[in-house]
Amino acid sequence: MSALTFGTLAAPEPPAITWSECPVYSDAVLRSLGVDDQDLPQARRLFDRLECGTVAVPQDYADPDGKQITVALTRLKAKGRRLGSVAVNPGGPGGSGRLMPVELAMSGLDLNDHYDLIGFDPRGVGASTKAACQVDRQESPPPGPITRARARKIYDQTVKNNRTCDSAFIGRLTTANVARDLDRVRAALGERKIGFLGVSWGTWLGAVYRSMFPGSVHRMWLDSVALPVPRMDVFAGVRAKATDRGFQRMAAWIAERHGTYGFGTSKAGVVSALTRLREKYDAHPITFTDVDVTIDGRMIAEAAAQPSMAWPDVAQVLKELVDATGPEAPPALKRVMGGERPPIPPDAPERQNITAHVALFCNEDLGPRTFESAWNAYTRRLKSYPVTGRASQFFPPCAGWPHPVQAPRLRHGGGSLVLSGHLRENLSPYEWTLETREATGGHVVTIDDDVHGSAPRTPGCQAKIVTYFESGRLPETCPAAPAPANEQTRR
Repeated sequence: MSALTFGTLAAPEPPAITWSECPVYSDAVLRSLGVDDQDLPQARRLFDRLECGTVAVPQDYADPDGKQITVALTRLKAKGRRLGSVAVNPGGPGGSGRLMPVELAMSGLDLNDHYDLIGFDPRGVGASTKAACQVDRQESPPPGPITRARARKIYDQTVKNNRTCDSAFIGRLTTANVARDLDRVRAALGERKIGFLGVSWGTWLGAVYRSMFPGSVHRMWLDSVALPVPRMDVFAGVRAKATDRGFQRMAAWIAERHGTYGFGTSKAGVVSALTRLREKYDAHPITFTDVDVTIDGRMIAEAAAQPSMAWPDVAQVLKELVDATGPEAPPALKRVMGGERPPIPPDAPERQNITAHVALFCNEDLGPRTFESAWNAYTRRLKSYPVTGRASQFFPPCAGWPHPVQAPRLRHGGGSLVLSGHLRENLSPYEWTLETREATGGHVVTIDDDVHGSAPRTPGCQAKIVTYFESGRLPETCPAAPAPANEQTRR
């Protein structure tokens, strides 16, 4: 396995952007993107301002004059005095970012007042060049406990599926190449330096970009910071530990409300009660006639892994599941599931590409990929975390991947950097923020909440982000995402 050496591949002069008409989306498509009816007029105004284009980039940067692919981008021009451009990425990996400028503007983040917002679909995603392989046909385990035999069957199918992903294009779906693509977008825009705002996997992309192109970064804010070393086994283990920390907080919160939920008056009592509930539903899963979900132990574990804003609903669902027998779902579960969801219109833009998601992980995964390593780690986690451990990874998703590892290494240097970590979240555990600072430098902002990617969506923190990009002023703190009025969680 090799590590990528930065700076050795000289890119040719970037091409011009090929601008074209943006798609016109129906109200049904906008609703599928999360736009409420009352916000449709604002969305329409923003889409009227949006510019769409493509940039040609080499499929393989080691052969810059060889096969070319396209990267789709958007630009939402600054409304006032222009200070530059800020590229944005929502995470994934495999997430589409072309519409993120509109989404950020609608969220109340006023960064577009003085900056062009640049959205783009990374290679392999959305309107950019992409390809499919069999990873999207992953077999799901049947309801009930994960036995060694079930896990082994899924492992074997994963190996078979992954081996179909052997095209040259899929082998070039790496974060380093996405970073190279982004730098060609920057140059094609005529920017000497570019700002960057990334969330989740977008923070890994940002850190890699800054490591590879330190002279191209103006200011960068990374929220819900990703693991700084690409290892899927470490990824699963640290997430599982953080998820249990959150569950222990929830168990204490439920214990304080024993009169409402009836799971016990101590944290330990609640943990024991919910462990029994998880085991009960693994032994006897229930499919309700009016809700399209089967409740088994994994579903109990996933409910127990929710952030604090969901605790009142989660606790009520768990309470009603104690004595649920079917065939109809308990009222709280029915309410949370929200009834039948409308189908996504066929002309809706792709929001997540599963092939790119797997490839961007597996082309860089430095961890072990054997069945035994993953199964042993899962059984240890289930023993340590008897409720939430049930939802953790039990097979290596990169088993059988046919391409060599191309793992980038982070380094210090580059433009100004803010790393905002959420003290209590489990999707991007806080320790990854501190570990990334060790690898890259930068200024850490600690946010006392458990909400993944809340910084660009929380009004008080939005103001800090805008001030940072406009003035370079480093914030010392950032407000947490607001909790429901009935939560009263002690932080």
